[in-house]
Amino acid sequence: MKKENDSMAIEFVLLGLSSSWEMQLFLFLIFLCFYVAVILGNLLIVVTVRADAHLLQSPMYYFLGHLSFIDLFLSCVTVPKMLGDFLQQGKTISFSGCLAQIYFLHFLGATEMFLLTVMAYDRYVAICNPLHYLTVMNRQLCLQLVFACWCGGFIHSFTQVILVIQLPFCGPNELDNFFCDVPQVIKLACMDTYVVEVLMVANSGLLSLICFLVLLFSYAVILMTLRTRFYQGQRKALSTCASHLMVVSLIFVPCVFIYLRPFFSFSVDKVFSVFYTVITPMLNPLIYTLRNADMKTAMKKLRKKHVAFCCFVKE
Repeated sequence: MKKENDSMAIEFVLLGLSSSWEMQLFLFLIFLCFYVAVILGNLLIVVTVRADAHLLQSPMYYFLGHLSFIDLFLSCVTVPKMLGDFLQQGKTISFSGCLAQIYFLHFLGATEMFLLTVMAYDRYVAICNPLHYLTVMNRQLCLQLVFACWCGGFIHSFTQVILVIQLPFCGPNELDNFFCDVPQVIKLACMDTYVVEVLMVANSGLLSLICFLVLLFSYAVILMTLRTRFYQGQRKALSTCASHLMVVSLIFVPCVFIYLRPFFSFSVDKVFSVFYTVITPMLNPLIYTLRNADMKTAMKKLRKKHVAFCCFVKE
């Protein structure tokens, strides 16, 4: 490893997902398709919510627009670097680039977790207290909740970077992953990392677990409420909750598995990492649009407006 003052790493070597050149080319094509789907899908949701006044005024779709915005940029933290590495043999990342990946990955990831928790609260109010829904989930509260989510993500990511930046690196510099993350990086430090790994679990692992348990509890309450009520919108409410639970599982299960398990690492960790950095941001638009009549209707309106505009421009 290159050194600076015998303690600071200049760069890390990423082992990636495969060492086979043929497999890397195949993975490049697969993940390129995934990345294009992530960008187009989430961008479509953001534009649709912003363009439709009815959706923008609805708290649920207001939060959904922010979720897609986060997913849009979350995929940009790791996927472009991974795609570039597939086309070359040497996969390296500078120490500053590694810190930047850790910061933005945890900033956007934690913000998304907090936002999903807020969305669960939104569904709880909408289903369990429908008569006061618009009064409780007013515009000011929605803005405050979203702002709190971004602030929470910033604080979490800042503490993650603090955990890493103070560590000395003077030995092996190979990271068994396709991007920089705290669990792999701290294992390369030239010191006893027991305390650091415990802090990582307290910061990331417990955060993921607590948010996950709160979400499961809130949806359990919602489902119990739906069982005791029979009304026309019950099927729609169940569909919405099912969509949210699917997204929650795809995000939280891999995070709990990776960050709540200190001192050990498995080869399957890379597979779980792919889920919350690539697969989930790609599936979110499909889950929220294919199962949602309001989104599909708004997209049809947007398409008609675009076609009418294009015809007007041609004339």
